[in-house]
Amino acid sequence: MKLYVGNLPWSIDENGLKELFANFTVEEAVLIKDRYSGRSKGFGFVTIADDEAAGKAISEMNEKELEGRKLTVSEAKPMVPRDNASRD
Repeated sequence: MKLYVGNLPWSIDENGLKELFANFTVEEAVLIKDRYSGRSKGFGFVTIADDEAAGKAISEMNEKELEGRKLTVSEAKPMVPRDNASRD
């Protein structure tokens, strides 16, 4: 199951994100970054193969405080395509 992790502190990197969820056997951790500056956008995704462990991760990690910020952890929703075409 892929989890959305939001409201991350700016200091965290992908390794830190993976370590944050280390108790839940993370397959992949991806921090979303600005394509121009390379700076974190403050959210990312964590993939956990076992759905039961993923559910436990959501209940244990959602609203957990990290560096003064309350994390938002939920099941990731599919990305909705954006219409970036210019309009005349």
